[in-house]
Amino acid sequence: MAKIVKTHIFCYDDHRGFAEDVRKRFTDLSRYNVVSFQTREEFIDRLEQEKEHNYCKVAILGLHDTKEQFEMIDKLTMEIKKIDPATGLILLGPPDKMEIIKKAVKFNIDAYIPKNANSILRIHNAVKKLISEHGIVIFRKRSNHSIYVLFGFLLLTIILIIVAYFRLPQYF
Repeated sequence: MAKIVKTHIFCYDDHRGFAEDVRKRFTDLSRYNVVSFQTREEFIDRLEQEKEHNYCKVAILGLHDTKEQFEMIDKLTMEIKKIDPATGLILLGPPDKMEIIKKAVKFNIDAYIPKNANSILRIHNAVKKLISEHGIVIFRKRSNHSIYVLFGFLLLTIILIIVAYFRLPQYF
């Protein structure tokens, strides 16, 4: 039976516009831990505390209409990826400014979601996608480890057969 992966969702919401909706959507406490922050310093401090752990982490960043905030979020995303490159990033912004946001914040973003009636469902789907990618990475590491063990065992078996062939030729 597969182990339940605990996902930590960090919401940076300085106006408290979407954090409660996200918390209501992810209510299963055995699978999700939703934490919201209003200040950048608290947000970064919490991410630095959590960087040592190997669970799935998702950061949801809320944007507003100002160009200065787009630049600040771009710097924040770079800082988040510097702290922990495995953290998934989701940007939530105004629908009429999404093209400007995509041009201003180009790198390290997993999903751009406009604020509308469907934004919580889109956030839920993006988080599920990031959880799946995290699981794939874990299973790929386990699979590679198993293959290395198998090749090591085969190599050891071949070496033992060659040694036995030269030491005990009457059995071959």
